[in-house]
Amino acid sequence: MPAARQEVGFVTAQDIGTERSEHKGIRSATPDNMVRRRGQWFLPEEYVHEGIAEGCTRVIRAGGRCALGSHGQLQGLGAHWELWALQSGGLTEHEALIAATLFGAEAIGLAEDLGTLTPGKLADIQILDADPLADIRNTNSVRYIMLGGNLYDAADMSQIWPVERPAPARFWEDDNPPSAPGQR
Repeated sequence: MPAARQEVGFVTAQDIGTERSEHKGIRSATPDNMVRRRGQWFLPEEYVHEGIAEGCTRVIRAGGRCALGSHGQLQGLGAHWELWALQSGGLTEHEALIAATLFGAEAIGLAEDLGTLTPGKLADIQILDADPLADIRNTNSVRYIMLGGNLYDAADMSQIWPVERPAPARFWEDDNPPSAPGQR
């Protein structure tokens, strides 16, 4: 394995810190009890993503399509991990971003409406603090999110434009939820 790719693991301590529960992406999108239930991280040799990503690289370079898919592994970071894993097979950062956006839109039949910033298309966007073309792992440096024409602070999802509004309370922040299972 080339030296440049030896550090590519699905998730490293550098990505999340020593404790998953300390990562801001996890903390802002996942209740504490869900963070604790996720089990242990896997060893790098237990992942198969590099072989799959290498196959995707061959397909894309031959003119085919591979798309990004995140299937709920962990809210707030799952799609980033999938993107980093996809790029680990040899795609450039730009190729990986195209697979995550345009090819994904094509795969679900919505390329006329999604997948590129083009006049007439829907344009929910993420505004980053760092350039993902310089390092694909910069995709998780999300500062702002524009959704439906409204601008939100990614740290807590408070709306900052066109009207400032605090983020709604998360259901897990209530000590006494009204429909807690097994409680009256």
